[in-house]
Amino acid sequence: MTIPQPLSRLAAFLRTEHGLVSLAMAVIGLHVADDNYLQPAAGTSAADHVASGLAPLAILAAVAALYPRLRAGLRATTAMAAGAIGAATGFPGLYHLLDGSALGDHYTGIAALAAGVALVLGGPVLLWQARRRGGTRRRRYLRRVGSVATAAVATPLILFFLVFPIAFSYGYTHIGRTSSSVDEVGLPHQPVTITTSDGIGLAAAYVPSKNGAAVVVFPGAAAVKEARMIARNGYGVLLLDPRGQGGSEGDNVRWAGDRDLIAAAEYLQARPDVDPQRVAGFGSSVGGEILLEAAAQSDAFAAVVSEGAGWRIGWADLTGVERVVFAPVGAMLTAATTVFSNHGPPPPIADRIGEISPRPVFLIYAEPGMGGESESQEDYFAAAGEPKQLWKVPGSAHTGGIEAQPAEFERRVIGFLDEALLDR
Repeated sequence: MTIPQPLSRLAAFLRTEHGLVSLAMAVIGLHVADDNYLQPAAGTSAADHVASGLAPLAILAAVAALYPRLRAGLRATTAMAAGAIGAATGFPGLYHLLDGSALGDHYTGIAALAAGVALVLGGPVLLWQARRRGGTRRRRYLRRVGSVATAAVATPLILFFLVFPIAFSYGYTHIGRTSSSVDEVGLPHQPVTITTSDGIGLAAAYVPSKNGAAVVVFPGAAAVKEARMIARNGYGVLLLDPRGQGGSEGDNVRWAGDRDLIAAAEYLQARPDVDPQRVAGFGSSVGGEILLEAAAQSDAFAAVVSEGAGWRIGWADLTGVERVVFAPVGAMLTAATTVFSNHGPPPPIADRIGEISPRPVFLIYAEPGMGGESESQEDYFAAAGEPKQLWKVPGSAHTGGIEAQPAEFERRVIGFLDEALLDR
């Protein structure tokens, strides 16, 4: 049987170094296209993924086209860097497979993970095969020592300034809680669906109010203990699964969480058992950061409690040598997260928290905590308008105030909510 000439040429090309690298790039590109355009997240469409799809695909195509024009050392470095990033795009697929929640594009993600690993492992092989054999033994060994030294310096820099921020950002925007908070409330509740301003359906659980006031707890699955505490004091509680997590539709875009919270607060305002002027928010960790931004935008929140709010991904208050070393990483984290989220970063909390006043704000944090929470709280507190409260919880880990000081935590949080919502 005669093999058609185009297939014969393709087979011959795939046996070359350039062909194998191009094949691996194509597998990674297939997953990117699948994730963004062929099987986008529920509640979204291809039009919602312009940046997260086109930017990676354009870079993959450019790398594949330029690859044969590079010298051996740079080809190996490029293959390993692209492979590490490609493997990162496939890691969420493995995560969901092991979690038992894999579906749709997660399977092409596993293929992308394998292709990325192949590129990483192929880099050293390429370097070895491309070594020069001519010249004296002394010159050969000097060249090899120089190559090893260059690789020893270049590899950590590439990993630190390029691979790490891109890989971390991809995981940050693609891995979230997969089980729904609706089934974890442990109290009589109503499963509800809330629709955001951009059309995303969010899964939530509502515990009816006994005192005419209600609190949005966000993210719901991360603060079930706090929700139970608030509910047993008579407040209605709405536990909300963020977009892209649990039973909610949408991509896992934490920077769009302000839309989730505003929709939740407006839902509570419309309930017959809740006074529209008595709706508050309780946010933990990233949820606490997003809650402060949401409350700055919307007066639907009469009061906010934020526990463990730190710096957003890609931003930190750096000075001196730290700024020189870490600012480029932060910039890359911000840029990559913006691309993968199809959503720009929120403004700094210190620039926005003052907009919440005259509604009261209660900031809770741990020492040292996580994500810059202990360093940032004084700045947030200083920028907030009155009335405001600040509490560093003794012995607490990040968002662990209720475990470290249960009685005092309840006294302070419920006292704050009672004064803000009931004592009018």
